[in-house]
Amino acid sequence: MKTITNKLGLMLAGVALALAAAAADAQVIKAARVKGSGPIMEPKATFWDAANETKVVMLPQTVTTPTNPNAAINEIKVKAVHNGQWIAVLLEWKDPTKSDRVVTDEFGDQVAVEFPINIGGDLPSPMMGNKGGRVNILQWRAPFQRDMERGEPTVGTLYPYALNDVYPDQVLRATDARPYMGALGLDNPVSRPNLSPVLDQMAEGWGSMTVKPDQHADGWGVWENGAWKVVITVPMATESANSPRFAPGAKTVAAFAVWEGENREVGARKAWSGWTPLELAE
Repeated sequence: MKTITNKLGLMLAGVALALAAAAADAQVIKAARVKGSGPIMEPKATFWDAANETKVVMLPQTVTTPTNPNAAINEIKVKAVHNGQWIAVLLEWKDPTKSDRVVTDEFGDQVAVEFPINIGGDLPSPMMGNKGGRVNILQWRAPFQRDMERGEPTVGTLYPYALNDVYPDQVLRATDARPYMGALGLDNPVSRPNLSPVLDQMAEGWGSMTVKPDQHADGWGVWENGAWKVVITVPMATESANSPRFAPGAKTVAAFAVWEGENREVGARKAWSGWTPLELAE
């Protein structure tokens, strides 16, 4: 037991040192003000060219199981803008493979931006918050976007050699077929038809991530020349107690996570970052 405790202490000390080094080199993400109103969705909009770029070091997730010591992504480029109503973050990283579908033993590319719900006092842990330190996690998923672009896949398109006679909902009433519908029957929000490729979530520590009942975030991604450019956008002010509130001239922090599907990254198997300062222009 003493050996395990010592190893855990050394591991956490290593993470702390890595975070301290990253924080020492961190730049401030400066969200410039742009014209317009409503969601900021276009990853290739011309105003991004003039936005301040911050390179964020990504760390392999080695603190909790399942770990990911060989994370594929070690750096992302971050830009931010706002129009007084919505704030948007542009995330760019190199990825030679476009992974945008989920089947047996295959995973999709993902990226997330995290904000603390409240600013003031001690910051919550950047690793999905902590008890009493709630965070908002906005997670873009490439498979969600693919389904929106091409329509939801059928069993036949995902598994062309699968055989089936009929589906329960073809011969049973909806209420009777529900137990046979898996995650959709249990009303798992990830299994619902996607209205956005971004999941608006909250967490207060490992294993506590919950999809918010009030979905506000949106976004879009473009994969070109072996790299992803993904915009994640969210209203600056909402009535939800589970959402951060932004204002022109305000200061907060942001953290990030990225998953490379081809590298079998999913769930806790990811690359992540510590908090980076974020300032909104007046």
